[in-house]
Amino acid sequence: MTTLSAKDLDIVRITGNIGAEIRGIDLASDLPQDTITAIRTALVAHKVVFFRGQHALDGPTQERLARRFGTPTTAYPTLPSLDGAPAILDLDYQNSPLRADFWHADVTFIQRPPLGSILRAVSLPPYGGDTVWANTATAYTALPKELRTLADNLWAVHANTPDNAPTRSSDDSAQARTMRETFTARSFITEHPVVRVHPETGERLLLLSKFIRRFVGWTPENSQPLLKLLRTYIPLPEHAVRWRWAQGDVAFWDNRSTENYAVRDYDPHPRRMQRITLAGDVPVSVQGEHSRVVAGDDTDYTTSLTHPHDGKPSDRDHVASPPAP
Repeated sequence: MTTLSAKDLDIVRITGNIGAEIRGIDLASDLPQDTITAIRTALVAHKVVFFRGQHALDGPTQERLARRFGTPTTAYPTLPSLDGAPAILDLDYQNSPLRADFWHADVTFIQRPPLGSILRAVSLPPYGGDTVWANTATAYTALPKELRTLADNLWAVHANTPDNAPTRSSDDSAQARTMRETFTARSFITEHPVVRVHPETGERLLLLSKFIRRFVGWTPENSQPLLKLLRTYIPLPEHAVRWRWAQGDVAFWDNRSTENYAVRDYDPHPRRMQRITLAGDVPVSVQGEHSRVVAGDDTDYTTSLTHPHDGKPSDRDHVASPPAP
């Protein structure tokens, strides 16, 4: 596999609305800046991009790659990172009650949800374990006009409450209870617009993650029917791409314009992934209002981690410039 320049990128669309595979790239190599910029442009355009055969990539090189695209955060504001690698969230689905088999955008209960994440397959089951991503921009445009108008003016309360923890509610094991306690040890509550504007493309996007408790000014009970209705537009097949993992695969998705779902159909086999998350920006509503913190401070979570070399960026740590809207 060779290091290609931007003009040589081989980008193959997977569906009409979301997802593309970028071929012929060695992510563990010292990619030129124009290639990094081209990958970033493809990410914004296709919402999620995939790379096959990245067998040379490991934890340190995955983190170094992530730094070319943005600022890695601590792996999760309330859950532990991988020992010795604070940027890496180790998703060992066989030995942990952690689950992602529900539609969600990552960490939306803070004021600045992640820009995106880079996910690497470490070990895979012999079958199953696919991940599905949905395009929340096309989900928005699919809403009837009257529902779009309503959604444009709604705000929602996002929080890391016990019932929103990434564990199965039916799992009452000691390990699951401990994880839920850890997940809620610090309280985060944020008010986000139901429709946010993408900061790079200007697209309107549905922000309807699992972490919503209610609409602002509504009771939880009154919120649920409308919330359920709006959410039905996200996982439609026309808005989604399903990725069948192979060893060495890497997925990079825009958390601002997608939701994802890890299909849990591989028990009792192991499935282990490692994720690095990039700090994001404050969502902005259609009317130009920014998301509001109700409780919790995400400053520590979104602060740059120490670089693995000397704590200072090098030329190769140059962050890709976003494409013009």
